[in-house]
Amino acid sequence: MLIYVEYITERLLYTLSFVFSERKVAYQLTNDGIAFIAATGPKINYSNRDFEDAIQLVPAALLFDDDLLKEAPTKGAFNSTECLCFNGQPDLLASIFYMLSRMEEYQSIQTDALERFQASASVAAAHNWLQVPICDIWSEALIHYLEQAFKQELQAQQPRFHFQPTFDIDNTFAYAHKNTIRTFFANCKDLLYRRTERVMDRKMVRKGAKTDPYDTFDQISELAQHFPDTKVFWLLGNYTKLDKNLSHLNLPQQDKIRQIAAHAEIGIHGSSLTQHSYQQLELEMQRLEQIVGYRPNSNRQHFLLMSLPSTYHHLIRAGITHDYTMGYAEQTGFRAGTARTFKWFDLRKNEVTHLNIHPFVYMDGTLLEYLKFKPEAAKKRIEALYGEVKKYGGTFSFLWHNETISGYQHWAAYQEVFKATFVINQGKS
Repeated sequence: MLIYVEYITERLLYTLSFVFSERKVAYQLTNDGIAFIAATGPKINYSNRDFEDAIQLVPAALLFDDDLLKEAPTKGAFNSTECLCFNGQPDLLASIFYMLSRMEEYQSIQTDALERFQASASVAAAHNWLQVPICDIWSEALIHYLEQAFKQELQAQQPRFHFQPTFDIDNTFAYAHKNTIRTFFANCKDLLYRRTERVMDRKMVRKGAKTDPYDTFDQISELAQHFPDTKVFWLLGNYTKLDKNLSHLNLPQQDKIRQIAAHAEIGIHGSSLTQHSYQQLELEMQRLEQIVGYRPNSNRQHFLLMSLPSTYHHLIRAGITHDYTMGYAEQTGFRAGTARTFKWFDLRKNEVTHLNIHPFVYMDGTLLEYLKFKPEAAKKRIEALYGEVKKYGGTFSFLWHNETISGYQHWAAYQEVFKATFVINQGKS
């Protein structure tokens, strides 16, 4: 399959790789019109020029520009498939690039109180695409269209499916191993709000009469042994309003980190201060390295605090090669339009980077605290998301915390939701 374009750009190469290369569909690219005319076999004309004996895909300008879009794309259709329309031109390839590159997040003012880009502001939410891997749907639609036009199979391979539990450790312990000052003020706060159960539990834990409710690390270790792709991200930032874990010097916490590191990869859980600070990220990575004995190469931002492109620039500078932040706090689904791992494309430099982006499809707090789902509704949403990833390929990656899988307090009913994720995979794998 030969594809003609007037200009070969990094944006174009990146998009074609996502659509064709990873599905093992062979193609060649040329900007030589004479060679294109002389060639035999299946030919695609992705330009505004006229060629005989070639399938023409009229392009939007997006893949051949160097700048960000000044106006948001509208909704259009290509061969009855809904897609994005750029200055009146529907284009599946440009749609895929727009979603994967997260162009809409650059300099967006549609952020929440924590400076997070909001799901509700995304084109995927606006057009009801957020709960499906729309980039993979567009890829398959394009391949199907070409097969019909060429009257031959392109032998596209389905991307592989993976199942990946991930855990964020924001608070290693609820009550244990915290100093007297923190314990005193925590007791005062609980008494003020009449949370007597917490006061009693704290007392029992600190006396050694009861296990700390957040100490679910034996369970995480066991799961990691059954699911080798399990990832755990540990918060080791300075104590702030948003970062309240124990000090990295706390010995019981270090013991828990080493326990998990024996069975699963430990990544850094970049604190709220790392969103805009390379120096803070570097400090936290050094802290984790001193505990586990290796420098982490994976990260997930605490509270999913991410500003493009600066946060990713900091990660790359620090040597992070795998980031797991790509998902929304307030909604489930496919933030980048896919569940497949992909390279981050830096729109400021117009180049592909070595930073691998690993999207996740749902987070525990999204289901309970944002969407207010009852357990049955949560399980239905998880099953629907699982079905989409299974159908189109990629990694069914999901996010829980050591404290939420404990079933402690308002998480009691959600223990069955956590278990249901594994039951769904067992029943359909």
